[in-house]
Amino acid sequence: MPKTNLKNYLHLHFLVFIWGFTAILGALISLDAIPLVWYRMFFAVLMVMGYLIFKKKPLKIPLKTLLKFLFGGIVIAVHWIAFFSSIKVSNVSIALITLSTGALFTSLIEPIFFKRKLNLLESFFGIIVMSGLYIIFSVEGEYVLGIVYALIASFLSALFSVLNGIYIKQYKAEVISFYQLLFGVLFISAYILVSSEFTIEDFYISTSDIIYLFVLSSICTAYAFVVSVKIMKYLTPYTVMLTLNLEPIYGIILAVIIFGEKEKMSPSFYLGASIILITIIVNGIIKSKKKS
Repeated sequence: MPKTNLKNYLHLHFLVFIWGFTAILGALISLDAIPLVWYRMFFAVLMVMGYLIFKKKPLKIPLKTLLKFLFGGIVIAVHWIAFFSSIKVSNVSIALITLSTGALFTSLIEPIFFKRKLNLLESFFGIIVMSGLYIIFSVEGEYVLGIVYALIASFLSALFSVLNGIYIKQYKAEVISFYQLLFGVLFISAYILVSSEFTIEDFYISTSDIIYLFVLSSICTAYAFVVSVKIMKYLTPYTVMLTLNLEPIYGIILAVIIFGEKEKMSPSFYLGASIILITIIVNGIIKSKKKS
């Protein structure tokens, strides 16, 4: 592996650990999913904007490109809302292990955007992954809604990864991140304004929430978001999504340590989770050998 790729791959692993901790913060913050994501994106876009002003980075881009970033911003906003909704109605373990199906969704989406044939082996592995999900569905019935939310988040994460894998070839990571975060927070703001289900109290944040939101917005969002987009310039979307499957391992270990009994699941859950993770890892190994 070239030195540059190795550096970016190791950096990606560090980001995956940060994203695993993101789920912990989502469980610790008392806000519901939509206010939580609004604060996350609002603070993050301010931080990225401050960085761009400090570095005197130009932000002028064509209108057609702005529309692309608008779509990307909406995708990542809804992804985060679905992800944190999953945590709120179930727990960290359910949300993270279901989110690991992103590599499967990426294998289905990539052929559309990169104009290649669907890989039959990936389709076979996809069936195995679905069997692992079925096991989890069958034994964790009380968490069905959480699994559904996480599946939506997983699909949108895969879509977002593929889209930014295309965008990064033409634009700077910081500029992509700024506009996508900005459009994401504007999209949520518009939804809040036209909806009648929110009150001022829904956006009240406690002292502990402020601390958690700062960490979530700065390290887990502004920093991780910009660097992850930049890494996509050197690594394929599939490699990024494959590595992201370590996120549930980091996150579940942290969750069990921090939350204890709430995060301890049935043996069948861990069986289904193992089937999903092992299948996706094996798929990645086979794919890597074919490319070498």
